[in-house]
Amino acid sequence: MKLCYQAATPDVAIAGSVTAYQGPLDQSFGGLSRLGYDGVELMTLNPGALDWKEVKQTAEKYGLSVVLVCTGEIFGQLGLSYTSPAEGNRREAIRRSKEIIDFAGYLGANINIGRVRGQYCEQLSREETEELAVCAFRELADHASPKNVKIALETVTIMQTNFINTLAEAVDMVERVNRPNFRLMMDVFHLNLEEKDLYEAIRKYSPYNIHVHLADNNRRYPGQCGLDFEKILTTFKECGYDGNFCTEIFQLPSMEEAARGAMACLGPAAERVYGRKAADRRDT
Repeated sequence: MKLCYQAATPDVAIAGSVTAYQGPLDQSFGGLSRLGYDGVELMTLNPGALDWKEVKQTAEKYGLSVVLVCTGEIFGQLGLSYTSPAEGNRREAIRRSKEIIDFAGYLGANINIGRVRGQYCEQLSREETEELAVCAFRELADHASPKNVKIALETVTIMQTNFINTLAEAVDMVERVNRPNFRLMMDVFHLNLEEKDLYEAIRKYSPYNIHVHLADNNRRYPGQCGLDFEKILTTFKECGYDGNFCTEIFQLPSMEEAARGAMACLGPAAERVYGRKAADRRDT
């Protein structure tokens, strides 16, 4: 297993709403490496504006794996989605997602789909919205397959979208899309709000899961509020999950303090549960 931290690439506008470490990648990757993280999940908006070789080499320089590329700001900063009533909006969302898939393939990473899926709206029936989503997901999965990229559908709380809020709804969509590289991911912040029993939901739907987001129940760093992260990690381990755990948190009170606080909670828990030991990179 790997403990990872979300980091924004320079094309993402710096903002308080961004749930990632922000700034030059050499600074971000260097700081996260020295804190003991094993990898990063990249939040990106326009991969074409990036030097892919430089991104890869910077991660390698600091001993970090790039495990996933997040699509969230395609919706968050551009307002694009796969189920928008406007066809041009939908096509641009898919085009940008394909660029992110290409970028992820170059880095040996997967991608996720969160808010960019869109939501139910008055202009379209529920059936039309779902069919648009299925078609988009299949198109993206087929584009990703030869690049060895898996797509992780993320459930999101009703406070952010009214479309695919629970793991049961996500699994139903995975089955409808029917592509081997289209799976789901679990974000414990959303699960804590939408599932009747967080731990039972993890156990029940674990066979579909390929990635995990960690945040406390106030969306701040793990250990800052009320969730029991050792119990959460233990539940995943009991289900046979040995993949990546990545923070997706508000960078409060600062990026440095959030990253340090998350590791202070997750590092010892991961060592007790998984036997993980962080590499000593203090002199990197």
